[in-house]
Amino acid sequence: MKTELSRTLGIEHAIFGFTPFPAVAAAITRAGGFGVLGAVRYTAPDDLARDLDWMQSHTDGLPYGLDVVMPAKKVEGVTEADVEAMIPEGHREFVRATLAKHGVPELAEGEASGWRITGWMEQVARGQLDVAFDYPIKLLANALGSPPADVVARAHDHGVLVAALAGSARHARHHADAGIDIVVAQGYEAGGHTGEIASMVLTPEVVEAVAPLPVLAAGGIGSGEQIAAGLALGAQGVWLGSLWLTTTEAELHSRALTEKLLAAGSGDTVRSRALTGKPARQLRTEWTDAWDDPAGPGPLPMPLQGLLVAEAVSRIQKYEVAPLLGTPVGQIVGRMNSERSVQQVFDDLTRGFERAVTRINRIAGRSAQ
Repeated sequence: MKTELSRTLGIEHAIFGFTPFPAVAAAITRAGGFGVLGAVRYTAPDDLARDLDWMQSHTDGLPYGLDVVMPAKKVEGVTEADVEAMIPEGHREFVRATLAKHGVPELAEGEASGWRITGWMEQVARGQLDVAFDYPIKLLANALGSPPADVVARAHDHGVLVAALAGSARHARHHADAGIDIVVAQGYEAGGHTGEIASMVLTPEVVEAVAPLPVLAAGGIGSGEQIAAGLALGAQGVWLGSLWLTTTEAELHSRALTEKLLAAGSGDTVRSRALTGKPARQLRTEWTDAWDDPAGPGPLPMPLQGLLVAEAVSRIQKYEVAPLLGTPVGQIVGRMNSERSVQQVFDDLTRGFERAVTRINRIAGRSAQ
């Protein structure tokens, strides 16, 4: 499963795995892929440094990358407190009422929310980069458009390739103009923030729009056959995120959530603004239904919504309130019906890829090489 891009990065398989869990990212790299650690949950630089130290000692000298979230345009002088003050009291009351309806207990006195959206704020992301560039990362990915120009230049000065996600050919061309090295064409089926165009349509459009830049196909990919389809559409690799959530190395810290993922079908996700204020595909729950109900106040724009629901999400997760318990995940969740190690996932992906290549060779009247 080698392409020009995988050879450039020195990896065995053109599989890029995004995950918030260091153990999963390291296992992806050790399995021959390219692990990409999500940085959005790290609000303290020391915590990120601790986990990058761990990655260094568990990747056998093989390459890995970091994914941050930062806007291309900088907003000066805005603090988290300033943003908090913009949240209407009616929305706070809606959160309180929804949690009370489901009997969600309060956090213990003095216990801080375990999940904050502050990682979406530019000053936090820049602090993450100050840490990251002290490590030999090979790729910096940004999930919210092109990074600011000075960040792209700084990455290139460190010999680090820069990737950005795109949900349309127009977005992809913007990335190319901004000096991005790799474009991730993320289809509608993907988990988390995603656009409105399906992967089968989007991938070749983006490949054509940014040629000769390499493109990674993303969204709805969870088998080797689907990887082969992405490469056949012109991609130089695939970007997988949801598939790793049910691996044995994942640290969801919630058996109830793992069970919900294992039981979910491909139709059990919804594209909702309930979590962050931007459309993000996630498990459909009574929490997403409440926010998407026209009778309710509706979600606030990013980053207000994320700050508003941070404590609520922590409470739902801590007490495993099943009707409200969810997570960003793509439509590929319908294939995630057993717990496997990262290596077992890779074994299945490579076998499926070989089956697909053999099948196409047979259809084309060629023997497998």
